[in-house]
Amino acid sequence: MNTPEQIGQALEKILLRVERPGRYVGGEFNSVSKEWNSVQVRVALAFPDIYEIGMPNLGLAIFYDLINRRSDMLAERVYLPWTDMEAIMKQEAIPLFSLETKHPVAGFDLLALSVPYEQLYTNVLQLLHLAGLPLFSTARDETMPLVIAGGHATYNPEPLADFIDLFVIGEGEDAIIEIAEAVGEMKRADLSRTEQLIHLARFAGVYVPRFYEADYREDGTIAAVRPVHEVAQLPVLKRVVPVLSAPPTRFIVPNIDTVHNRAPIEIMRGCTRGCRFCHAGIVARPVRERSVGEIVDAVEDAVAQTGFEEVALLSLSSSDYTDVLSLVRLLGERFTGRHLSINLPSLRIETASVELMESLRDNKRGGFTFAPEAATERMRNIINKAMPHQQVLDVAHAVYSRGWRTIKLYFMIGHPSETLEDVKAIVDLSTAVLAEGRKIHGKKATVNIGVSTFIPKPHTPFQWVPMDGMEQIESKQTLLKRELGGKGKGIRLRWNDPEETLLEALLSRGDRRLGPVIHRAWQLGSKFDAWHELRRHEAWVQALSEQGLDFHHYTHRPRHMDEIFPWDHIDVVVKKEFLAEDYLMSQRGETRVDCRERCFACGILPKLAAMRSELPPEAWKCPPVSSRAHSGQSDKVSPASA
Repeated sequence: MNTPEQIGQALEKILLRVERPGRYVGGEFNSVSKEWNSVQVRVALAFPDIYEIGMPNLGLAIFYDLINRRSDMLAERVYLPWTDMEAIMKQEAIPLFSLETKHPVAGFDLLALSVPYEQLYTNVLQLLHLAGLPLFSTARDETMPLVIAGGHATYNPEPLADFIDLFVIGEGEDAIIEIAEAVGEMKRADLSRTEQLIHLARFAGVYVPRFYEADYREDGTIAAVRPVHEVAQLPVLKRVVPVLSAPPTRFIVPNIDTVHNRAPIEIMRGCTRGCRFCHAGIVARPVRERSVGEIVDAVEDAVAQTGFEEVALLSLSSSDYTDVLSLVRLLGERFTGRHLSINLPSLRIETASVELMESLRDNKRGGFTFAPEAATERMRNIINKAMPHQQVLDVAHAVYSRGWRTIKLYFMIGHPSETLEDVKAIVDLSTAVLAEGRKIHGKKATVNIGVSTFIPKPHTPFQWVPMDGMEQIESKQTLLKRELGGKGKGIRLRWNDPEETLLEALLSRGDRRLGPVIHRAWQLGSKFDAWHELRRHEAWVQALSEQGLDFHHYTHRPRHMDEIFPWDHIDVVVKKEFLAEDYLMSQRGETRVDCRERCFACGILPKLAAMRSELPPEAWKCPPVSSRAHSGQSDKVSPASA
């Protein structure tokens, strides 16, 4: 069964047998269906999870819009079927297909995977399998789609290296078009797959794993990563979009409820706060902003094009948007009385954030969310998220006094140097915040607490830090459950499954030796690892054991400052020396201010100076090169000398 007509006929017979058939029918408002033979290049944009999770992905929405604007290209969407649909597809020999035209994925020229988090790795294999494609890159040829991957979980591409033809490191708006154009040219030139990869390996930000090899020491650490082909770049410098183009507004309106039924408008990209645990805050640098007028017009157009009743203004730190006051004022004026909910996430814990949300008239009175991440000033200094304890309580009082009845607080346990007293402080701070609400709303005031577990992510100052062991994590969670659990307290507690955290840590910090582990875990039934009911921890334990590996080497082992990481050949523009210096500062409890106030020479400006010279000064939201100031620390320490 390999034609769209055959697949369509089969779907008519089976959809009433599956849960939520709306996942598989397509035809949504604003979706684009082009004549298959009218274009030269056909791109399958795939999210390796179910429709409800993948539909709101902004990256794929941007690519969908960019590609379908081209008359010589088409882009169609692909998601994984849930287990009930998968079983029927296998029974009926239905291959994985696109939503728009029901073409088999194997018939596309390019299969572009978005991989934002590591628990999707086995789903990548599952998607390739259901598409009828060989799992291993070396087994695929030029008659099959070129498999590319990008997203935040690919800044360490090594665990997936066996399965992906090429990775796009960094921001993909320009790269996806360049690669698609090249694919069209290579099809006409009838190049082999190896010749295709040699050509594409020269593109900025492109990493072709088969053109590199890793050497290991006896203790299992990396000795070197070597290029084995002359076209292989070393290091591979991430792609950066220098100026953000107009955001997409003609979003597809889903057939069924998804995790976010809203229009997402990105107002700013990058962050300069420097939280030491935050992977996104490092790899998304430098900061770039859209203008107020562009954002307001985009909101207006998105609402008109979609009918969504909620708009999310997305960024890593919305309060840091330069003209946030003007933006909020104009949005409030423009949309008063139109029953539009405007969500401004990622706000700092300060009274100004409360005033911002208050000024968004007609905003629904849902919960107000903050992320202190740690409950003591000592811990907040270590993670570089410094704020006085009283400030948290003052902001809580301001939130409750303006009509909100629920505050959501996000904390993280397992930070470097954390003690049980620091964990107990989460209980004390949460209780104190609730007390502020009770003063105003009585028992109607509530506090929702989310507690995740720290993972030392690649490309962050904490990449040298060992992760808490399972016993430590469970003892800290037990303390919080005992003190905050139970009904009638006005506090709701949620926490991460320690096994899920352990798996994420393994995969985020892994090297190429995890390729066979991922493959074996998938063979043993692992898929949908982000779903508690389907995760199979024992499969991962067995797969590691069969390869002579264990969790400890990747997750719990302290790192020497001069150790070569599996991801060191991926250049995210921020220098490793800067990250090492920041890590050592954390051990002394020293903090850095927002680097838009003072440049700490992280490495971005020199590497992007050539790009910046062609742009207006306002394109980059950091100090100009000529006025760069250093941190003033006299104990600069490089990883090699520490």
